[in-house]
Amino acid sequence: MHDPRFLLAVVALPFLGSVIAAFLPARSRNLASSLAGMIALVGAAIVVAYYPLIAQGEIVRHTLPWLPSLGLDLTFRLDGFTWLFAVLVLGIGALVILYARYYMSPEDPVPRFFAFLQAFMGSMVGIVLSGNLIQIAFFWELTSLFSFLLIGYWHHNQSARDGARMALIVTAAGGVCLLVGLLLLGRMAGSYDLDAVLASRAAIQGDPAYLPALILILIGAFTKSAQFPFHFWLPHAMAAPTPVSAYLHSATMVKAGIFLLTLLWPVLAGTDSWYLIVTTTGLATLLVGAWAAIFQQDMKGLLAYSTISHLGLITLLLGLGSPLAAVAAIFHTVNHATFKASLFMATGIIDHETGTRDLRRLSGLARFMPITATLAMVAAAAMAGVPLLNGFLSKEMFLAEALERHGGTIIDVLLPYLATLASAFSVFYSVRFIHQTFFGPPPTGLPRQPAEAPPWMRLPIEILVLACLLVGIVPALTIGPFLANAVDSVLGDRTPIYSLAIWHGFTMPLLMSVIALVGGTTLYILFRDRLNAVEQSPLIGRLKGRRTFEAVLAMIVNLARGLHDRFGTRRLQVQLRLIIVTALALGTVPFWRLGYSRGPLHDTLIDPVFGLLWLLGGACAVVAAWQAKFHRLVALVLVGGAGLAVCISFVWLSAPDLGLTQLLVEIVTLILLLLGLRWLPKRLPEIWPDGRTPPIVHLRRGGDLAIAVAGGAGVAALAYAMMTRPLPHSISRYFVENAYAGGGGTNVVNVILVDFRGFDTLGEITVLAIVALTVFTLLRRFRPAPESIELPDQQRRQNAFDEASEDHAMGDTLAHYLLVPRVIMQWLFPVILTFALYLLMRGHDLPGGGFAAGVATSIAFVLLYMANGTRLVEASLNVQPVRWISAGLVCAVATGIAAWLFGYPFLTSHSRYLTLPLIGDVPLATALLFDIGVFAVVVGTTLLMLIAIAHQSIRSPRARKPAQPVASEAEGPA
Repeated sequence: MHDPRFLLAVVALPFLGSVIAAFLPARSRNLASSLAGMIALVGAAIVVAYYPLIAQGEIVRHTLPWLPSLGLDLTFRLDGFTWLFAVLVLGIGALVILYARYYMSPEDPVPRFFAFLQAFMGSMVGIVLSGNLIQIAFFWELTSLFSFLLIGYWHHNQSARDGARMALIVTAAGGVCLLVGLLLLGRMAGSYDLDAVLASRAAIQGDPAYLPALILILIGAFTKSAQFPFHFWLPHAMAAPTPVSAYLHSATMVKAGIFLLTLLWPVLAGTDSWYLIVTTTGLATLLVGAWAAIFQQDMKGLLAYSTISHLGLITLLLGLGSPLAAVAAIFHTVNHATFKASLFMATGIIDHETGTRDLRRLSGLARFMPITATLAMVAAAAMAGVPLLNGFLSKEMFLAEALERHGGTIIDVLLPYLATLASAFSVFYSVRFIHQTFFGPPPTGLPRQPAEAPPWMRLPIEILVLACLLVGIVPALTIGPFLANAVDSVLGDRTPIYSLAIWHGFTMPLLMSVIALVGGTTLYILFRDRLNAVEQSPLIGRLKGRRTFEAVLAMIVNLARGLHDRFGTRRLQVQLRLIIVTALALGTVPFWRLGYSRGPLHDTLIDPVFGLLWLLGGACAVVAAWQAKFHRLVALVLVGGAGLAVCISFVWLSAPDLGLTQLLVEIVTLILLLLGLRWLPKRLPEIWPDGRTPPIVHLRRGGDLAIAVAGGAGVAALAYAMMTRPLPHSISRYFVENAYAGGGGTNVVNVILVDFRGFDTLGEITVLAIVALTVFTLLRRFRPAPESIELPDQQRRQNAFDEASEDHAMGDTLAHYLLVPRVIMQWLFPVILTFALYLLMRGHDLPGGGFAAGVATSIAFVLLYMANGTRLVEASLNVQPVRWISAGLVCAVATGIAAWLFGYPFLTSHSRYLTLPLIGDVPLATALLFDIGVFAVVVGTTLLMLIAIAHQSIRSPRARKPAQPVASEAEGPA
C-alpha cells in the first residue's frame, strides 16, 4: 500500500463507527462490539500495510489543504515511531473491544459504551498521526472529552461522576497550557508543520521563548500522563469499567503525554531546563507511585498506582537526555502497554467472576481459575522485571542508564540507589498482587463462586502475555525491527548502538536487578501480615491530591460566587450598562493617546429625504426608550420603526442585500419578542407613596442617556474619520474584482459569506445552532408537565380540544396585535415559501441567499403557527427543528470536505455553466450547497426558538385552567 490517503481513513473510521454505534438499539451488544472490533482491525491492517515503506525509513504524509495562507493544513504523518504507537493503539484497542463484549452486562447501554470507546480511539489515533501542532492540540482535547464520557459511563455511580469530572478538569486545563506552548513552539520554528518543527532544534532552543514554551508543553504532558503532582486523577478514574481502565492505562490517554514528550524530544531535550524539570518530575512520580501501590487494597488501585510509577520511569528516562535513555523509554513504553493491559483484563475477570477486587477478601483463586491465574502471574512477573520477560529487558536498560552521568547534579549520585529502590517496590507490589490473589486457602464469603472466564474473554490476555514472553525470550526477532524503526525516526543521526540480547554477562545492572528482586520479595514476606490492616499509604497517605484539587476548586467557586454577589444582578439593564461602559472606555483609549482628526476628503451634502428618514428613525428610537417604562408593546413597535429606517438606509446606500436581510430579521424578531413579551416580569414601582419620583431614578435615567449619547457619538466620530479618508488598499476592491472570477457570483456580499469567508460563516451558523439549543433547553423546564395518568377516551378528546382551542386563542391574540386575519395568514404561507425559494436560488448573483431565504421561510412558519396554533401545526407538518439544524450543518461541512476530494482547500467552491434545453446556460456553483446548509440551520434555529416560546402559552392538561403569566404587559400598560 503506497497511497497516503488511507491515513485519513484510519482516523475517520473510528468516528464514523462511533456515530453508527450511537444509533444502534440499546440491547445490540453483539452488533456494536462487532462493528467496533472490525473498525479497529481495519485501521490496524491499514497501518501494518505501510510497514514496507516505514522499514525503508520513509515518512508517509497526506495533507488536506485547510488554511494554506496561515500555514495550517490537515496533515497526517506516519514514521517509525508513530507507526509503532498506532499499532499499539489500534491493536490493543481491538483486544479491549473483544474483552468488553464479554465483560459488559447486557443490561448496560452497550452501544453507547462502544460509541464512546471508538471516538476515544479515533482521538488517540488522531494525536499519533497528526503532522501539525494545532491538530495535535485539537485531538488532545478530544481525548480528554471522550475519556470523561468513558470514566463516567456508569453515571449512576457517584465515584464515577467524581472521577470523570476530576480527569476532565485536570487534563483539559493541561490541554490549554499545551495549546499555548505549541503556539509558541510553532512561532519559534516558523511553522506549525511537525516536520518543520522537528528540523528547528537550534532555532527553538536559542529563542527566548523556549523556557515558557517548554514549561507549558510539559504541564500539558504531565497532566495527561499523571505525573506528580498531577497524578491524583488517575486512581479515581478506576471507577470506569475495567475495559476502559485497561485501554487508558496501556496504550492511550496516559500514554499521550509520553508520546508527546518522545515526539518532541529531538527539539526540546538536551538543555538544563529539560533535564532538571523532566528528570525530577519523573523520579518523584516513580517513587510516589511505587510506594503508594504497595498499600492499595483494591486490585485496580494497585495497578493504577503502578501505572503512575512506570509512567514516571519512562518520563525519567526521557528527562536524562541521552540517546540510550530515549531508546529505553520507547522500549519500556511498548512493554508496559502489553503487561499492564493484560493485568487490568485479568483483574476484570476476577471481579467479574468473584464479585470483588478487594485483596483482603481474595485468596487461593489459582485452584478455581488456573488459566487466568497463570496469565496474571506471567504479566505481573513482567511488571516486576523477572528475567525472560519483556519487562526485564527495558528495566535492565533503565538501571544501566541510572549508572551513567548525565547532568552532573545530585540526581546522578542518588539515581542508582533510588532506581534500585523503586525496582524493589515494583517487585513488592507485584508479588503481593500474585500471592494474595492466587495462593493461600480457598476464599470465603465472596459474592459469587469463582470460576474460569469464557475462552473468548481470556483470548486478549493470552495474546498479550504471549507477546510478553516472546519479546522477553527472543527480543531481536520480535520487537527488534520495529523498535529500530521507531528509534531511528525519533533520534535520527543520534541513534546509538544498543543491544536487545537477554544476557550481557555479570554486570552492575544485573546485580541491581537481583537486589531488587530479592529485596522486594523479602520485604513482602516480612510485612505482608501488616498490609491488610493499612488503610492508606504511610508518609504520603495524608497528602491526597484529591483534597488539594477539591480545595482549589472550592476556592475558584467561592471567588466566582463572590464576584457574582458583588457585580451580579437580575436586571439585564445593569449588565448591559457595564458592558457598554467598558466598551466605551476601551474605545476611548486610542483617541486619548493618538488624538482625533478627520480625513482630507470633503463632505457631501445630505439629501433632504434621506435626512428626514433618519430623523424619523431617530425619533422612533428616542420615543421607544421613553415608552419602555410605560408600555413595552408600543416600545417594541417603535423599535421596529427604527429598524425599518435602517433597512431603507441600506437600500438608499446601494446595499439591497443588507436591506432585505435586515427587513426579514426585523419581522421575525418582532414576532418572537411579541410571544415572549407576556412572560416578562412586572416593572417595579418607581414612585414614592406621595407620587414623586425618587432622585435616584432621575439619576439612573440621566446616566443611561449620557452613556447612550457618548456611545453613539463615539461610533459616529469613528465612522466620520474613516469615511473622510481615502482607502487605496481597501480589501473591498479585492472582493469586487474577484467575486465572479473566484466565486462564480456577482452578488459580492453572498460570495463573501459562502466563499471568501465561508469558514467564518460555518462558525457563525454553528454558534447559531448552539444558541437555539440553549434557548430551547432553558425554556423547556417551564413547559407544562405531560399527563402522567390514563384518562378515558372522552376526557382525552376534551383535553385535546381545549389545547387546540387555546392554541387558536394564542394565534388570535397575535393576529389581533398585527391586525392580520387568520385566512390571509394561511394564504401567505405558500407565497412566502415560494419567495424564500426564489431568494435562495438567486442569492449568488442577486440580493438574497441562504440566510435571507431561511428567515423568510421562518416568517411563513410563524404565520402558520399564529393562524392554526402550535400543536395543530406540529401535528400536521411534523416540524422537527433539530433535524433541520443537523442537516444544515452536515450539508455545510460536507460541501467543504468535498473540496478535498479534488485537491483544494476546505470550503473551496467551484462554479460552471450548465446548459439546459429550452433555457440555455444556467450558472451553478457548489457554494449553493453551502448556502442550503445555512438556510436549513436558520430555519431550524428559528423554529426551535419559536416552539420553545410558543409552548409557554399552552396550559397543562391536568391543570384544567389557563396558565397565568407573570405579567401581561402585552395586553396593556403595566
